[in-house]
Amino acid sequence: MKRPRIILADDHSIVAEGLRSLIEPEFDIVKIVVDGRALIDAVDTLRPDVIIVDISMPLLNGIDAVKQIRKTNEEVKIIFLTMHPDVAYAVSALAAGAQGYVLKHSAPHELGEAIRKALRGKTYITSSLQRTLQETHKDHSKMRHKESSLLTKRQREVLQLLAEGYSVKEIASMLDISSRTVEFHKYQMMKDIGLKTVADLIRYAIKHGIASP
Repeated sequence: MKRPRIILADDHSIVAEGLRSLIEPEFDIVKIVVDGRALIDAVDTLRPDVIIVDISMPLLNGIDAVKQIRKTNEEVKIIFLTMHPDVAYAVSALAAGAQGYVLKHSAPHELGEAIRKALRGKTYITSSLQRTLQETHKDHSKMRHKESSLLTKRQREVLQLLAEGYSVKEIASMLDISSRTVEFHKYQMMKDIGLKTVADLIRYAIKHGIASP
């Protein structure tokens, strides 16, 4: 019987290798990637059955990467495996199109079940968040939608790279746009959100899960 094919996306090699040993007895790991952009490319090329992805990843965070993947691939099952116990992140993950949300410390006894449920078309939420998620889903969904609607997809990409310390010139090269366009997005974000400095903008990115601390 053909085993389900999985892509792991985690920028910590020790964690990724630990996950490999945990799930390979039952599933095939076809690739491990270390950033959100590499994940998008790997999914397009390999067409896996399941993606296991962290939220906090360089170049493009997991949630924004999944949103892009969902535009061209509705079939792949997506499970977030993260250290973030905040229910707001779980709400954002599900809204982006995930079937599962598992905390890393629960992976040894929850990840396999999350994968099996996702493959059956069901949703799995880590046990410690299930009740809280049910109670707060509606309010957090409204809040996150309002916050995310302030920024376009391109602005979120620029903002994450700014928060990760890349220069305007480097960002322009990575996104294949001009430096002037990067500057325009930077100042337009500050204007739209009501911030005065780039430092304020970076704090906003961290607060709203666009970039890691």
